[in-house]
Amino acid sequence: MTDLLEHLRTRRSVPAANLAGPGPDEATLRDILTIAARVPDHGKLAPWRFIVFEGDSRTRFGECLSDLVKRRDREASEERLELERRRFDRAPLVVAVISCAGSHPKIPEWEQILSAGAACMNLVHAAYGHGFAAQWISEWYAYDAEALELLGLETTEQVAGFVHIGRADGAPIDRPRPALEGIMTHWNPKG
Repeated sequence: MTDLLEHLRTRRSVPAANLAGPGPDEATLRDILTIAARVPDHGKLAPWRFIVFEGDSRTRFGECLSDLVKRRDREASEERLELERRRFDRAPLVVAVISCAGSHPKIPEWEQILSAGAACMNLVHAAYGHGFAAQWISEWYAYDAEALELLGLETTEQVAGFVHIGRADGAPIDRPRPALEGIMTHWNPKG
């Protein structure tokens, strides 16, 4: 249990640009995704799904993003287009976590969305548990209608996050964390 607590106390994201290969093999990926799916899920709806980008699919998706930017902005610099082309090549594996939350007679949509967020965090922890590093991010294409079409999302689905997974290229740098006193209160009844 101490190893888990130490991991939770010291966990840091490693920027996608600092994630090198090799990534997880197929069996390890299956275990990582199985762990990611073990989250609170009121009503057993599984209101999320995973899209895996590895190998050439990372580059192909980046080319689609670059084409989308170029079509919209004929003046886009070659540097910007190359950035889009290489977005998913930064790490050997990228997993898009898709929120499939929807109307339900008993399960609030908000609980379903939170479940997708929990799947993202479990995905990060599972990657670290297997000796990898990860970064959970969302960028412009997580909110862009045409980019979501490229991902094959239904109009009711949203990207909860893109989790980039690989080997840390160097030690991650921590960032300032909020003081507990600034984010915690004790409830007291009035009256």
